Amino acid sequence: MSDSSLSRPARSYSAILAARFMTHRLAVVGGMVVVALCLSALFAPAIAPHDPLRLDTSLRFIAPFTDATYPLGTDELGRDTLSRLLYGGQVSLTVGIVSMITTMLTGTVIGLAAGFYGGIIDNLLMRLVDTLLCFPQVFLLLVVAAFVPPTILSISLIIGLTSWMEVARIVRAQVASIKDMDYIQAARGFGASGRRIMFVELMPNIMAPVLVAATLKVSTAVLMESYISFLGYGVQPPMASWGNMLTNAQGFFDTVPALAILPGVLITITVMSFNFLGDGLRDAFDARLKLDP
Repeated sequence: MSDSSLSRPARSYSAILAARFMTHRLAVVGGMVVVALCLSALFAPAIAPHDPLRLDTSLRFIAPFTDATYPLGTDELGRDTLSRLLYGGQVSLTVGIVSMITTMLTGTVIGLAAGFYGGIIDNLLMRLVDTLLCFPQVFLLLVVAAFVPPTILSISLIIGLTSWMEVARIVRAQVASIKDMDYIQAARGFGASGRRIMFVELMPNIMAPVLVAATLKVSTAVLMESYISFLGYGVQPPMASWGNMLTNAQGFFDTVPALAILPGVLITITVMSFNFLGDGLRDAFDARLKLDP
């Protein structure tokens, strides 16, 4: 071992994670795009040049990049496309984040209980997971959405409550692999309750795969919201979401393709960015990844 390696100060765990993450260039780009999308959605009222609901049929179908007042053109009712994209991002990203939180909470609690208690509880919960996984998520979404009034909250909960099964499996496998370790046995020896062991001792040690899954679930939720909105079961007009903007634009694709291309591009960029971010987090938490000294 060289003298330089001996004199180099030890890096903190967070610094090691950051260094690992930065080696994944697509993840860095994806993270920057995610931040930009979230900021544009958060500050949409300040950024949007017009009211996204204001109608003016005399301004129908202005082409993108031909009018400084309407830089991305207007739709079939004369509404500003840029403003509707910004406000649609608010809806789509809100649904994605809220449904991800719902998915993580549900899947983590069920996975913790199954992995920690084992036995009949594990068997019952995992059979429930297997049963739900037999049905395509889109089918479950459409069945539930047909009977629930479409609001941002209801759509978020529907997506979240139909996509927690993979998270439960991940958490259950992680808990089953560490629940018999010495520090867990020591906590039991000191009289810690099962709830304390699950949420204080076990949960912090399974957060790495949960965080990775969370980023991937946001992209899935954005895609699912766009899908059900495109089919007419999601956010209803006049409120804009990227999915229902695609629905409204399908009748004009031959004459004004930009009305469908713009929200479609944003959906694609959002899904890819969250997926790249998830890949980078997975690499960062992978202890097998070796970095150059």
